[in-house]
Amino acid sequence: MKTPRNIFKGSIRPPDNDSAFILHPHKRGVPNVGRMAHYRDDDEVDMLIVGCGAGGGVLSQRLARRGWRVVVLERGPFWDPDRDWVSDEAGSHKLYWTDKRIVGGSDPVQMGKNNSGHGVGGSMVHYAGYTPRFHPSDFETYTRDGVGADWPISYWDLKEHYERCEAELPVAGQHWPWGDPHGYPMGPHPIGGSAEVAWKGAEDCGIEMRVGPVAITNGAFGNRPHCIYRGFCLEACKVNAKGSPLITHVPDAIEHGAEIRADCMAIRVEYDESAGRVTGVTYLRDGQEHFQRAAAVAVAGYSIETPRLLLNSKSARFPNGLANSNDQVGRYVMVQGASQTAARFAEPMHMYKAPPPEVSSEQFYETDESRGFARGFSIQTVSPMPIGWSEHVIADGHWGYALREYMRDYIHWTVLGVLNELLPHPENRVTLTDEPDQYGMPIPRFDYSQSDNDRANIAYSKKVIQDIWEHADAQDTLTIDRYAHLVGGCRMGDDPDESVVNSDHQSWEVPNLFITDGSVMPTQGSANPALTIMALASRLADRLTSKRVDAQGLRAVPSG
Repeated sequence: MKTPRNIFKGSIRPPDNDSAFILHPHKRGVPNVGRMAHYRDDDEVDMLIVGCGAGGGVLSQRLARRGWRVVVLERGPFWDPDRDWVSDEAGSHKLYWTDKRIVGGSDPVQMGKNNSGHGVGGSMVHYAGYTPRFHPSDFETYTRDGVGADWPISYWDLKEHYERCEAELPVAGQHWPWGDPHGYPMGPHPIGGSAEVAWKGAEDCGIEMRVGPVAITNGAFGNRPHCIYRGFCLEACKVNAKGSPLITHVPDAIEHGAEIRADCMAIRVEYDESAGRVTGVTYLRDGQEHFQRAAAVAVAGYSIETPRLLLNSKSARFPNGLANSNDQVGRYVMVQGASQTAARFAEPMHMYKAPPPEVSSEQFYETDESRGFARGFSIQTVSPMPIGWSEHVIADGHWGYALREYMRDYIHWTVLGVLNELLPHPENRVTLTDEPDQYGMPIPRFDYSQSDNDRANIAYSKKVIQDIWEHADAQDTLTIDRYAHLVGGCRMGDDPDESVVNSDHQSWEVPNLFITDGSVMPTQGSANPALTIMALASRLADRLTSKRVDAQGLRAVPSG
């Protein structure tokens, strides 16, 4: 039976967020920026948020709606899709945070466009749009499987926020049978030939597939248009069909009095020794140092920049970094294994013609002891554009004449990828080097090493993908190893000795300091993290019932 929301295909206004209807029907930039609220540095705002991505963007909108005086510091620019974005891979390089990072460990992670973003909207500006939920099991992996860590909250604490964020993006997809089975606000997008062959191969292997979920409009939504299937999702959506905080939360935040202060690099969170509280953030703008006063600070810079900012915010009370007396800041950083296997077919595949994640499966998401490792992985179609395809071919060792031949053959190839849940380990961490960057901040170092369980998970998933392509009658395959999706580094927990924040994202040691990004996640799951980060920020906003956080913090607020 069709519900009213299905009949109108997402055009129903979601509760308490008018962003899609504030947008101009013909111009793609955020309106009303010229009349946005502006606060003086010496004004004590109610909440100062560092970072305007999935966490910071949602939190700013929620709090502004409730009358909080909110300033968001964003290192990158205030993007205008009409002015700044192009249907070109090379021309989109500016979307990524590509500052120098030092990497180490036995399995170092390549940093750059796959793991970071800057500018208003954060990395969701250039993500593929794939927005699955975490499973209930993700929140209790230690209890269920004896690995990882249990979260101090459950899936059921986030469920209403998942649903709310899915309505705001909005998410399109088939009914989802895995985890907590659920539907989506919009129906599934049509799929192309490349997804059809992947579906057939999976079906012949006994693997169930579904279309979506993607935060890409399948029908008009306010003043946002239907997806036009141009294929440049990873280069930022030129027409505003793909949801990101830039268009799903920032317009409403501005309308309700938030200031989104772009081109501002936070360098220190300042701490008052006598009061035992943070007082605001020192930041750089146009080469000049400023200090914005705030009654509370929420850091939402993600899993490299959030630990780096805290570690750089030293004081007599915190000589090793703010809120870091227990040496937990920067630890337990995780990535997902993200190997990709390309397959060639005689007929043209045209994989670039649709949203990259067309069809997917979470059939292997949960632990199955017969596989020989704990936890699991998900499967997704991915659709690299030509430069991305060349990187895939080069990673498999092909150069010169062979590379040119693979590039000429581009339209005959299609790609399946996996997301392996790799486990948290304390030695996988962010630290500071002695080398300063252009802001005078220490360049961060990220060390990462896989466990035996991680390697077994990755190896098994590669065999599954190879089996799918063999059953689809692929003529040839190419497999490359890679990582995706940083989380962790300031994890939440029940024990102050083993976590940085409590279940309300509140620092154990500084009551008016909050962290609201993917760095708080105790485990990674096999799902893309963007939607969960948004849901966590939405829940935090509900928990912040007072504009002034006292010494007891949020512990007096009833749970729910």
